Amino acid sequence: MVPNLPTALTWLRIVLIPVFVGIYYVPDQWLSPVLKNWLGMSVFALAAITDWLDGYLARRWGETSAFGAFLDPVADKLMVAAALILLVDLGRAEAYLAIIIIGREITISALREWMAQLGRSRKTAVAFIGKVKTVAQMTALIALLLWEDVIPGVSTPVLGTIALYVAAILTLWSMFHYLRRAAPHFRTEMPREADTRPPREAKPGVNPARPPAR
Repeated sequence: MVPNLPTALTWLRIVLIPVFVGIYYVPDQWLSPVLKNWLGMSVFALAAITDWLDGYLARRWGETSAFGAFLDPVADKLMVAAALILLVDLGRAEAYLAIIIIGREITISALREWMAQLGRSRKTAVAFIGKVKTVAQMTALIALLLWEDVIPGVSTPVLGTIALYVAAILTLWSMFHYLRRAAPHFRTEMPREADTRPPREAKPGVNPARPPAR
């Protein structure tokens, strides 16, 4: 089956992950460090744009699907995790900030999956604080991937570092927000599936109401 355009854009975002990561490891004889920064940042920014575009098109055209709803957040988290690990390896970001952000993504993903099984997915729907965190996070990643000054009087590395600290703080804030909303259900047991096994048939000549005589 040919995927619809929103799903195809999500797949494109996943395909672009090794592309923008690999750009930074191309030998300097092939690409200068400055060109690597610009090209890598551009590919990452293109992937980030498809994140917004696929959601917009899916809602506008009514092409939402269960698979698309699963794949979209997976692509987002893979993209962010890859960029953070790359930046740590390049010495442009602190490892503990990457751990905070990636750890939060894993925690909230597991929480949302659990709440969905309880039929309470609205409790962990994306809140405003989560959207602000995403903006700060994307700003930080794009600035740190670029690393080249483009605004007079503004250091792109400093801007990216500050935005990454803000994103980490908002990451923790939003995580506690979702955990607090889900807290009343922490003691809720998972609904048990009904026993669908067919009843046993009584053996011929045996009264099921009383045991056979010995």
